[in-house]
Amino acid sequence: CIPAHPSASPPSPAVPVPFPLTRPPVCSVFAAVVGAGLGGSATTYFLQQHFGPQVQLDVYEAAGVGGRLATVTVNKQQYESRGASIHALSLHMQDFVKILGLKHRREVAGKSAIFSGEHFVLEETDWYLLNLFRLWWHYGISFLRLQMWVEEVMEKFMRIYKYQAHGYAFSSLEELLRSLGGDAFVNMTQRSVAESLLEVGVTQRFVDDVIAAVLRSSYGQSVLVPAFAGAMSLAGAQGSTWAVEGGNKLVCSGLLKLTKANVIPARVTGISLHSSEGRALYQVHYESNEGHGSAFYDMVVVTTPLHPSRSNFTFENFEPPIADFPGAFQPSVTSVVHGYLNSSYFGFPDPKLFPFTSILTTDTPDLFFNAMDNICPVNISSAFRRKQPQEAAVWRVLSQQPLDKHQLKTLFRSYYSVQVTEWQTYPRYDAAKSLPPIVLHENLFYLSGMEWVASSMEMIAVAAKNVALLAYNRWHQDLEKIDQKDLMHKVKTEL
Repeated sequence: CIPAHPSASPPSPAVPVPFPLTRPPVCSVFAAVVGAGLGGSATTYFLQQHFGPQVQLDVYEAAGVGGRLATVTVNKQQYESRGASIHALSLHMQDFVKILGLKHRREVAGKSAIFSGEHFVLEETDWYLLNLFRLWWHYGISFLRLQMWVEEVMEKFMRIYKYQAHGYAFSSLEELLRSLGGDAFVNMTQRSVAESLLEVGVTQRFVDDVIAAVLRSSYGQSVLVPAFAGAMSLAGAQGSTWAVEGGNKLVCSGLLKLTKANVIPARVTGISLHSSEGRALYQVHYESNEGHGSAFYDMVVVTTPLHPSRSNFTFENFEPPIADFPGAFQPSVTSVVHGYLNSSYFGFPDPKLFPFTSILTTDTPDLFFNAMDNICPVNISSAFRRKQPQEAAVWRVLSQQPLDKHQLKTLFRSYYSVQVTEWQTYPRYDAAKSLPPIVLHENLFYLSGMEWVASSMEMIAVAAKNVALLAYNRWHQDLEKIDQKDLMHKVKTEL
């Protein structure tokens, strides 16, 4: 076998190219991963894990490794701007941290509350039993019905780890969901979380106060988000969470370093299809500081969103053509503010008495922010302590539009700095009519469609593992490992 790298090519015609004349026969698999966020980094790691030294990997990233797992610097300290917490049941993320020798960030306790724009509708205390009593007093047993509903969904979702451990993969998001929870899981992507919760006996008041606040904080959207996405968000709000010491983005850079992938600082503009000895060959076109270029690959995984509002990606020579991706993305703004909280706005004239470090909000028209929290740096020493409420602290404010000066003055008595990041972070779930495909062509895959099911770091990691297994099984024609029915029974017999 001759390990030849798919070198940059001259301008190619829009017809199949006789590659046996220019490229020697090889036993290596040349794969490109588009994007070096968590999805791209995890996909790179899993591809190498399954293909072994046979695979040679190029990763294209124009903006910098980490994607949305980004930090901002305030007073020489780094803080998470998004992607701040990871659920305790995120098994792939747990594995990444262990493999890379990273550590969990020390947790600093704090209390939460839900604000209606006029008063707090629910306040957390230091006493667990008192918190339960308040929930029961305000909402009856709605919180128990919510917990049972979320636990049922999560129990079925956790089957994915067994399936993946045995090498099973799915060629569509519908097949993946159906294998976990039957048609009920597929239907949960088409009906709202509010409708689903009301059906199981959760009250409208609980939905309006608590569920709405959680979804505004996580997705920046209303209780009309699909039930499956809502369940994943609510599971994160209920369970214990953690973060990576030094910043969650260290997972991305660590995985790429571990795999020794070739990271190319360039923006991919399109992919064109060619063929060599009867096998599909993909030409990846890109722009870098050095100009335009291209390279050929046996396999490509696109981990960046392909929706027109997020990219101007083109596909050439595919028949039938690769269709446009419908849907839109939710605008989201993160403002990291170093300043003095205006506790009077929240009903506490004396700032020393303000007890909360996290404020969620109900879906009230006059409220101009979704949530805000007093955040800790990504490196927390044993001597670290939170600022007292009357002291200047670093707050992260989530909103749908950039905050103007009047709004900043409403939330803060004064401030030293404001750092604003505008994102199109999550799909706008009420615009989703169908789920995007995973397989775009024979060995061309799309990972980011998983976000239309639900969006979190672990969901992206699950999608990355699925794509890597799918690519491996298709490459080796192991069709028994793809879209199999009755997987729970198969896994039990294999054990």
